[in-house]
Amino acid sequence: MSAPLIQERKPVKDLQKAFHYTDTMSRKPTRDNDPYEYQAGFGNRHQSELIPGTLPAGQNNPQEARFGLYTEGITYSAFAAPRHANFSTYMYRVRPAAAHNGYKAHIPHKSDIENCFLTLNPKVATLAEQCEWAPFPLPREDEEIDFVDGLHTLGGSGDPNLREGIALYVFMINTDMNHRAFCNTDGDFLIVAQLGNLDIQTELGKLFLQPGEICVVPRGIRFLVRLGPGHSVARGYITEIWGSSWALPDLGPLGGHGLANPRDFLHPVAYIDENLHEEWSIVNKANGLYHAIEQDHSPFDLVAWHGNVVPYKVSQPCTETAYMLTRRLQYDLTKFSSQNATSIDHTDPSVNCVLTAPSRDPVTPLADFLWFGPRWDVASNTFRLPYFHRNSATEFLASLYGNGLGRSNDFLPGGGSVEISHTPHGNFNEAYVYEMKNQVNEPRRILEKYARTGCGAFKNQGTDPKVWDALPDKFSLYPNIHKILRQVKADNEARKQRSETYYDDGRLAELVCQ
Repeated sequence: MSAPLIQERKPVKDLQKAFHYTDTMSRKPTRDNDPYEYQAGFGNRHQSELIPGTLPAGQNNPQEARFGLYTEGITYSAFAAPRHANFSTYMYRVRPAAAHNGYKAHIPHKSDIENCFLTLNPKVATLAEQCEWAPFPLPREDEEIDFVDGLHTLGGSGDPNLREGIALYVFMINTDMNHRAFCNTDGDFLIVAQLGNLDIQTELGKLFLQPGEICVVPRGIRFLVRLGPGHSVARGYITEIWGSSWALPDLGPLGGHGLANPRDFLHPVAYIDENLHEEWSIVNKANGLYHAIEQDHSPFDLVAWHGNVVPYKVSQPCTETAYMLTRRLQYDLTKFSSQNATSIDHTDPSVNCVLTAPSRDPVTPLADFLWFGPRWDVASNTFRLPYFHRNSATEFLASLYGNGLGRSNDFLPGGGSVEISHTPHGNFNEAYVYEMKNQVNEPRRILEKYARTGCGAFKNQGTDPKVWDALPDKFSLYPNIHKILRQVKADNEARKQRSETYYDDGRLAELVCQ
């Protein structure tokens, strides 16, 4: 009797068509074209040092930090907040952020930003129905639009001065931020790439963001956005939350694992610019207004850091679907461990929650970030598509790629759709008609087709910038520091090459044979 044939698994090469990340058969937590290293885990206190031995041992603020570095702290919460809600990071940098040449108010820009969504603001209007946008227009070829100029508000709720609320943006860019960084002092940015790769540099290190990945930059952290190699344009969505922070939802009866797992959230490692002495502008968004700090050195000069106010990303591909914001947000993460009904009825969308931002109401979040992606549908005797509904949540949906399949043929990737609170809605399309006719109860693999769819100026009385001359850049004057950095870079590259061997069975076999 012959042995049964073993079906050979083949890795999925097109990440936009993977049913789950495991279909790629990758041994790495990131895509092959991601050039950076990361630290894994959600809610941890991480640490990183570019030069080994730079982080002080046993204390945060030594008398003299190594290499003449300056200690700087950033807090994200009240000093006396309980441990689970206490957020801070200590940074060891070439020049402190306080060393600059002063502020410029109301800098010119091409963005359309509105952050006050109170009824007293005549510049905003209340939408009491449904709305849909075709793909948001990309910049013209005869203009250069970077992230500062390419940010536009779609809507929101609340006000950053009240420390509670949310804003939704789209961004469309076609050039890198050149010697200017962005700092949002209002709230956290959750960035979703829809078109083009993004090379994001933060004070604490670098993140590489591709369509199908998200990243979060905490308020107060400086960063810049560049286009990834081979990309000349990019588009995406941003959710900003005020007075709250993103957290993983509790699992309850699910137990210890499921939904989004902490190990899939990746944090950067320390990185500094090679040329630290150049003119820079740091654009600050405060209360929805742009101001700028001018300085003669790079803001990206952290040699080491430790803490839990750290940018992070979720690295995985996603299938053609949507994400929705405001009370609910939706985004496809193929490492997400889906939960679903195994007997009857359509499960509430809460089982698709990836991240949640608490509000002052203990039973109603400020915002949820949900994922609706491919899964098995096995409910018996059940109309498997979502029923018509009038949710208290306001929902924003956006198709990242693939066929949008919204309420009209104009809903394509790069657009958006919104359902205001208690607006009656439900997707009636070909899939809906098919479902009404289909009475078969067999399990089926689905791709969620029904779910894709402008303060007065004042005189600056700040510190004379000349006082910072007393705080020199001692790091650059340290003996042989440039040779040390080159050696660190070479060592890191050699270590990376060694570790790559363990991901490749062929190279590993050759190593063993040697």
